Amino acid sequence: MKTQSKLQTLPLPSFYKPANASAYAYGPNALALQAEAHAWRGAHGLSAAATDSFNLHLLLIDVQKDFCFPEGSLYVGGRSGRGAIDDSRRIAEFIYKNLGALTNVTTTLDTHFAYQIFFPSFWVDQNDQPLTAYREVTREQIERGLVRPNPAMAKWLCGGNYPWLLKQVKYYCEELERAGKYTLYLWPPHCLLGGEGHAIAGVVQEARLFHSFVRGAQSWAEVKGGNPLTENYSVLRPEVLSRHDGQPLAQRNTQFIKTLLTADAVVIAGQAASHCVKSSIDDLLGEILAQDAALARKVYLLTDCMSSVTVPDGKGGFAADFTPQTEAALKRFADAGMHLVKSTDPLASWPDLRIA
Repeated sequence: MKTQSKLQTLPLPSFYKPANASAYAYGPNALALQAEAHAWRGAHGLSAAATDSFNLHLLLIDVQKDFCFPEGSLYVGGRSGRGAIDDSRRIAEFIYKNLGALTNVTTTLDTHFAYQIFFPSFWVDQNDQPLTAYREVTREQIERGLVRPNPAMAKWLCGGNYPWLLKQVKYYCEELERAGKYTLYLWPPHCLLGGEGHAIAGVVQEARLFHSFVRGAQSWAEVKGGNPLTENYSVLRPEVLSRHDGQPLAQRNTQFIKTLLTADAVVIAGQAASHCVKSSIDDLLGEILAQDAALARKVYLLTDCMSSVTVPDGKGGFAADFTPQTEAALKRFADAGMHLVKSTDPLASWPDLRIA
């Protein structure tokens, strides 16, 4: 057995096929991966992650089929149209090449049910007709009676107290507007628990499982987004934490915040750069600034492994394009001390990364 330097770039394993990044139906064989991992660990002299003296944590945001393939219900194509497909391939290759340095890999799972405040099914218009996706809902629209919560939900959502529900959604929109966050936006149903679109893109799932089997690390996942009364773009906290009656609506993910803040370095990639990735980094930066601004320098953003939401207009342009918001956010994160890096850059060339 030879000894592997943590910073030495490893080859891609022979079972990995880059073309699978665009194959919606592709999924790895976990048992075969486990066998491959045993041989790979010996051939490259890789040790258990538990022995790492430097904790390098890779955080993958929502790399799920509904976001990563055109067949998904909310594909993140970016301006190129191939955004998330190419991102998934580069994420997988980054994991394989840096298998010896990555201590932990955590994947967030956007996880929803049929009725969520950001799904059209949650709302009806003044004629009791369901709303459509890709539109905003504001407090003013609710107050004018143009939109209201679907009355069919009241029994299981709030014990049949529809006036309470109406107050809550008004309060929710007001809180979003007061905080200067996103205006409530309706997305098509996506990442429904139990559905195929909820699964992780095959090449990424394959790479994270291989890392887990080779390094003896758990294949960690953080679930978010199940509360029907709040959006949850960020893995660290829902958009609104309180109810109109003063009771708590949701909580910060304090355990995972601690996990990230105590890592020696955190690498972040995933979908969508303009929404869930941006919100997660925003909240991480807020936690860092509350503790020690210098901690921002241990965060690395893989800018070639994340894409922005775009909505094609069918005429060669875009009905919506959130790329400028992503670019502005990345500049703000860099100004705060976080590092913007490429997945293809060797770890040895990354600034401030002190892996022994």
